[in-house]
Amino acid sequence: MTNFYNEIASNKRKSYLLITLFIITIIFFSYIIGAVFLGNIYAGIFIGFIISMIFTLIGYYSGDSLILQVSGAIPATKQEYPYLINTVEGLSIAAGIPIPKVYIIHDENPNAFATGRDEKHASITATTGLLKIMNRSELEGVIGHEMSHIKNYDVRFMTFVSIFAGVLVLLSDFFVRGFFYGGSRNRDENPGVVFLVVGLILAILTPILVQLIKLAISRKREFLADASGAELTKYPPGLASALKKLRDYKGSELKTASKATAHLFINNPFGKVSNWFSTHPDINLRIKKLEEM
Repeated sequence: MTNFYNEIASNKRKSYLLITLFIITIIFFSYIIGAVFLGNIYAGIFIGFIISMIFTLIGYYSGDSLILQVSGAIPATKQEYPYLINTVEGLSIAAGIPIPKVYIIHDENPNAFATGRDEKHASITATTGLLKIMNRSELEGVIGHEMSHIKNYDVRFMTFVSIFAGVLVLLSDFFVRGFFYGGSRNRDENPGVVFLVVGLILAILTPILVQLIKLAISRKREFLADASGAELTKYPPGLASALKKLRDYKGSELKTASKATAHLFINNPFGKVSNWFSTHPDINLRIKKLEEM
């Protein structure tokens, strides 16, 4: 039987590890910038340290707000979405955590995600498409799944992954642009070649690194959220039925989703993806496990 407290402690440790890795990565590339672009490695490292601290603080205190903003999420009102709000309130009481804020994305793609840094600073977002096709027990299953991500501290780790992934992409773009716009105080060092080589390496490796970081979230975490969410609602068939509807959805992709945020959603917002590259476990296996509970 899964020990949820051990999983929560593990997620907290991994969050701190990810922050450390992020700072080291930024400082490493700052060293290169200092050596090639500024002609002073110490200046580059200092700037890198400041930048890493700024982004870490932004990720910790405002990462969830940025994710909500880029996802096109807006606050849900009780007047317009009473059942969604009531469902979140009821399940948060059952879970023994503060009531998360509730947001809506106006999109036909049925999906949902949770984000935040802890139980006191968390939110749950659902698309209008999800509300349109889910019945009462199915919606409760989905919200229970997202509530479990909050209670298990998955949201903090997943938020940092999104910020880290975005910064890696920006670094790749910076080095490529550095080649085209020139570079160093000493032109004889031919910095353009260095920027090109580093930029091309980053351009090739960044998608792979980002994917590996997302997979570090682990497909096991989705199974855990399924299990603990079903335990929360006391009705595993509800989530199983919801996942079947998500699996069978044939409409458009979620317009506001990106590669940096796709792992946050209960179902891949880009449709069916090869299991090798998917941040989510096979949905049929998830359904099977729920039906066996």
